[in-house]
Amino acid sequence: MLRIAGINLPNEKKIVIALTYIFGIGESLSNKIIQEIKINPNKRTYELSEEEIDKLREIIEKQYRVEGDLKREIMFNIKRLKENGSYRGNRHIKSLPVRGQRTKTNSRTVRGNVRHIAMSGKKLVAQKT
Repeated sequence: MLRIAGINLPNEKKIVIALTYIFGIGESLSNKIIQEIKINPNKRTYELSEEEIDKLREIIEKQYRVEGDLKREIMFNIKRLKENGSYRGNRHIKSLPVRGQRTKTNSRTVRGNVRHIAMSGKKLVAQKT
């Protein structure tokens, strides 16, 4: 298995798709990297030569922020917003959608899939015996 930036890339996938397993590399960046190295995009991961693997590793680890570095940067950006007391920071603190989405409906994933139904707070009527 090919290992780049601490991630094992799958052997049977095309290299264009396999690179997207690395956090911070999408399809467009993957295509750009492969064109830069001049690798056939239809090649499978296990078909790569040692030279191509070394070039891939060198370009990804030196030119792009991926995996831990990128996650750390994102975390610091969110932390900075929270400390500033900005609107976006407050939304992060309250676990609400940050980018202007509506919250009356459709914000289940951010709020933690909380469902409040009409009967949830009412006391049940005494049953017949």
